[in-house]
Amino acid sequence: MDAILELVPDAATRIETVEMHTGGEPVRIVTAGYPKIAGTTLLEKRRHARAHLDHFRRLIMFEPRGHYDMYGVLPVEPDLPEADMAVLFIHNEGYSTMCGHATIALGRYAVDAGIVTPKDGVAQLNLQCPCGLVRVRIAMENGKPGTVGFVSVPAFAFALNHEIEVDGLGRVKVDIGYGGAFYAFLPAARFGLDVRHSPARELVEAADRVTRAAKEQIALEHPDAPDLAFLYGTILTDGGTGIAPEQASANICVFAEREVDRSPTGSGVTARIALAVARDPAAAGASFAFESVTGSRFEGRVAETTTCGRFPAIRAEVSGRAYYTGRSVFTVEPEDPLAGGFLLT
Repeated sequence: MDAILELVPDAATRIETVEMHTGGEPVRIVTAGYPKIAGTTLLEKRRHARAHLDHFRRLIMFEPRGHYDMYGVLPVEPDLPEADMAVLFIHNEGYSTMCGHATIALGRYAVDAGIVTPKDGVAQLNLQCPCGLVRVRIAMENGKPGTVGFVSVPAFAFALNHEIEVDGLGRVKVDIGYGGAFYAFLPAARFGLDVRHSPARELVEAADRVTRAAKEQIALEHPDAPDLAFLYGTILTDGGTGIAPEQASANICVFAEREVDRSPTGSGVTARIALAVARDPAAAGASFAFESVTGSRFEGRVAETTTCGRFPAIRAEVSGRAYYTGRSVFTVEPEDPLAGGFLLT
């Protein structure tokens, strides 16, 4: 078998994108020019892109074309017959398994790009993500896509009140929840911080230390695939549950390589709902609301209860709105010493 070559951008590279945001968090959707991503399954495509095409991720995520907190989407061929489209998610560190804010943007994009057609004021998109099939509902408002909601893959509480030792911060208790990706959760107040008012750099530092400690001290597992069993980041909360009519619960998600989500984090609030139900099964009948550091809002509820391997689980429906910010065409001048991209940390 011939060896697979790792491709690099060159003078012929021309990558076209649609630019969007959900709650202030960017969504850069590649529409043309990305190399073909090989693999039979979506997780195989994710492995191939990581091993052989990573120069292209860095090209469009890193400066000078992107920035430290850029987020992107790579549409690929689905391998599930019921899927209308399939995607890989990319960011400053690599390749996520799920992204709720991008899924909300993709719902609107799929209607405008003609991938799905509205009927009776609603469009339905079956979106294959690395974590599984996500069903997306797009409400049409005055002939245009409006609020977008998605029903998650099975989400569950992996651990409640798990004690870890955090460098410089002592022993703390965290919850570990899965909502398409695994996160550690704890109130920011445990570090004397407030997610609505404390400086972002202090919140990022605390969350990053928790992530590093949890990765070392907690062995994760996922019933579906080993590729899913990794800690994506830490979400600091205001200590609330998000159950309406209570005030929306604020949180900040620090994921990948200290990247800050400007939205409430779709996969994160999915996991928060699963954690709430694990603590109190009556929460399965509640409505939830969450807000981010930008004040943007996602609403959620339990669509159904289910199981995921040995874990009691739920499927959450999370909704929000996305907006267009433009289009881009990215090229490369080979003599540019910074053509491959860089990040300032």
